[in-house]
Amino acid sequence: MNKVGSTICLILLHIYLSILVTNSAPETAIVTQIPGFNGTIPSKHYAGYVTVDESHGRNLYYYFVESEGKPSEDPVVLWLNGGPGCSSFDGFIYEHGPFNFEAAKTKESLPTLHLNPYSWTKVSSIIYLDSPAGVGFSYSENETDYQTGDIKTASDTHAFLLKWFELYPEFLANPFFIAGESYAGVYVPTLAYEVLKGIDAGVKPNLNFKGYIVGNGVTDEQIDGNALVPFVHGMGLISDELFEEVNRECNGNFYNSLSDNCTSKLTKVDEDIDGLNVYNILEPCYHGTEAEKITTSYIRLPSSFRKLGETEKPHPVRKRMFGRAWPLRAPVRDGIVPTWPQLINSNNVPCTDGSVANAWLNNEVVRKAIHTAEKSVVSSWDLCTDKISFNHDAGSMIKYHKNLTSRGYRALIFSGDHDMCVPFTGSQAWTRSIGYKIVDEWRPWLSNGQVVGYTQGYDNNLTFLTIKGAGHTVPEYKPQEALDFYKRFLAGLPI
Repeated sequence: MNKVGSTICLILLHIYLSILVTNSAPETAIVTQIPGFNGTIPSKHYAGYVTVDESHGRNLYYYFVESEGKPSEDPVVLWLNGGPGCSSFDGFIYEHGPFNFEAAKTKESLPTLHLNPYSWTKVSSIIYLDSPAGVGFSYSENETDYQTGDIKTASDTHAFLLKWFELYPEFLANPFFIAGESYAGVYVPTLAYEVLKGIDAGVKPNLNFKGYIVGNGVTDEQIDGNALVPFVHGMGLISDELFEEVNRECNGNFYNSLSDNCTSKLTKVDEDIDGLNVYNILEPCYHGTEAEKITTSYIRLPSSFRKLGETEKPHPVRKRMFGRAWPLRAPVRDGIVPTWPQLINSNNVPCTDGSVANAWLNNEVVRKAIHTAEKSVVSSWDLCTDKISFNHDAGSMIKYHKNLTSRGYRALIFSGDHDMCVPFTGSQAWTRSIGYKIVDEWRPWLSNGQVVGYTQGYDNNLTFLTIKGAGHTVPEYKPQEALDFYKRFLAGLPI
């Protein structure tokens, strides 16, 4: 190449690099301080809004944590909590975010933040998204947007992703995954399908989508609805006699009782499990003002019982309070799905003590630091909102999973095996029902040299995984084990 050609190449390279620098993460989104944390932030954090509908002023809030490893190469993962109506700060604060939150010593002070050694941001960048509009810090200037559902939520979140990657083009080449839990068992595959349609249609920017992860996720009305009775029998929570009777009277159809005798037996099942922690049957129950008494009785148990399900966790931050939760035989039926607060007047409600998250996210200094809307726009942050009316209008997720995996996208379906809210028996059944050839026969998987669960691998890169002793929110109960399977899956390694 002659001297002129070399000069032109250098000029073009300089222009290209200048464009890259110009079109990188917006400076106004950088989070420069984390109130409550006094150390050095191990990676860059960004937060702000993406407008997904200009005419309605519909704005989705995100909190983005760059990987603590190699952010230029590590996967980018979108994390979605469920509900519907629950903020993805649930995952950030209580599950796999970069910090462990220690409750404040006084009402006036902030929670204290410590680095989380098992944060998923050790191996990936994560976008925590409040979705749909009306959830967490996300909002719309047109309140009709708060009447929404599966299809609209997936469409909005896809629009969010396209605009987000325009704001952060330096991450476009990174492998991209979608992950979530609970009702995100609907959010994740419906969004993945929208992303796939966009890729097929040549929509720009072109997302480097590689696969998805669903934890304890609702999937199919019939299969999930029938999962509870075999689960509680297998766990020794109901008698053989009752199990045989309910099988006989219901003909194996537990999710949609067709006779009074079946209903009567299912009611007896409900009564037998009524005192259990629906999110983790190994954990004690906290009944509001009775919590102290129950905690005391728990402490008096022999140490061998107290240690059941324990894992390394520096700062336990919340107590799950007992309540009956959907799905319990009605996980994803078509039509309106009530949010937790909309059920508060019912006896069948789970209650979660989110006081640590409330104290931090509703603090004015914190809100300013993480770039939320003014209080005149979003008055307060709630773990789960009653602001939205949500319609399940996408049907069973099995057809979505078949479509995605048959196209070569990798899928990890994981279950805490002591969750009674979305029992592993349902996830195990529907992954098997797809009919793919078993390529990795049921076997234990290890973490830190110990058996921590079981896995079965299917053709078309579909993997089912259990985590021993974990409840509904696996990384909250088993953070070390959760990081292990997460990093192996993202890297394409056997679990």
